[in-house]
Amino acid sequence: MASVIIVGTQWGDEGKGKIVDLLTAYADVIVRFQGGNNAGHTIMFDGHKFILHLIPSGIFHESKKCLIGNGVVIDPSVLLQEIDNLTSKGVSVEPGKLLISERAHLIMPYHKAIDLAREAKAGKTKIGTTGRGIGPCYEDKIGRRGIKIGDILDQDLFRAKLSETLEEKNFYLEKYLSAEALSFEEIFESYLRMGERLAPYVTNVAVELEKARKQGARILFEGAQGTQLDIDHGTYPFVTSSNTVAGGACHGAGVGPTTIDEVMGICKAYTTRVGGGPFPTELSDDIGLHLRERGGEYGSTTGRPRRCGWLDGVILKEAVRLNGLSSLTITKLDVLSGLDPLKVCVAYEYEGERLDNIPGNIKVFSNLKPIYEELPGWQEDISAIKRLEDLPENCKNYLKFIEEFTGVPVNIVSVGPSRNQTIVLRNPFES
Repeated sequence: MASVIIVGTQWGDEGKGKIVDLLTAYADVIVRFQGGNNAGHTIMFDGHKFILHLIPSGIFHESKKCLIGNGVVIDPSVLLQEIDNLTSKGVSVEPGKLLISERAHLIMPYHKAIDLAREAKAGKTKIGTTGRGIGPCYEDKIGRRGIKIGDILDQDLFRAKLSETLEEKNFYLEKYLSAEALSFEEIFESYLRMGERLAPYVTNVAVELEKARKQGARILFEGAQGTQLDIDHGTYPFVTSSNTVAGGACHGAGVGPTTIDEVMGICKAYTTRVGGGPFPTELSDDIGLHLRERGGEYGSTTGRPRRCGWLDGVILKEAVRLNGLSSLTITKLDVLSGLDPLKVCVAYEYEGERLDNIPGNIKVFSNLKPIYEELPGWQEDISAIKRLEDLPENCKNYLKFIEEFTGVPVNIVSVGPSRNQTIVLRNPFES
């Protein structure tokens, strides 16, 4: 029996989907515990590329149970599209194989309308939201005005909650954001219909997890986004609206912290981020372009080109501390082939002072200069290598540097997008 949490150590897009898919073969239950459909995991399955926004990537494996926890905010239309798309391509998404927490909050049409209207109004000060209503939904959750998926299964309760909430939202949309008001009946009827389709999937996920644990199941908790997008610990306000760190798995799925056995951090061999916000190691030169094109660095959800830069060791160390990482997975190592020298940010400089930790002041963070340590690169194509010992010497030294700098062992190395382009040194479900 083992419970393993997978988290991103940077600003998301670290390749968590592939690693979750790899480890799903050894897990019995796969759980998504935070975020919404602003996250996208890209999975290669049977020679086809799938992008999953809400459903855990374990759905491709027979006899696996996939759970969406209470910490996730759900756009029911997106979830149903995902179910239909998978079903049309021969992937089973039956109730029981997929289960959804009755306590998960719903993204409503007014959340998306507010999200888009706010960004338009903000102009140059916008934060780069995907416009999918994630933030406004979490606002209502914390403000105790949210509508949960269990609510739309009770027609009278749903009518009362929507009636009360929509009056306020329409006033805000029209009078402050200069946007159009939304129709009560249209929302009410469409969400009732979607609720009827989703009803067989809805249950108490926390209870399901307790049953699974008592039966000795191996549980994999699948995080979305990355540590620096955490609402409390990230580069606020350029963050997402949920807790992306490992602790979020406990309250986002309904399990106690003492039930967790391992926390695995996924780290890209370089650094990327999407949207606005500080990025000390960002490269706007040919090297940055090389990383983007060789790494295919375009958002799986939005298609936006990702900002690219050298590996930020300070960010990585912060992730080690905040998540209590017990192991690291390094992804896209093959993208660095042909670059020499390589650079790793080991500290920052601000107004002549060296900083070894991330400052809490966003103005300071936005004006940091990275202090780099250079390492020799390698020219060889490593995408077909299956064993660590067969990697070029400088490639192995790069991994060793990361281990020594963070104090955390590297247990998995990814050298390409396919599942078989992975070097597994230690499997958390087999050790």
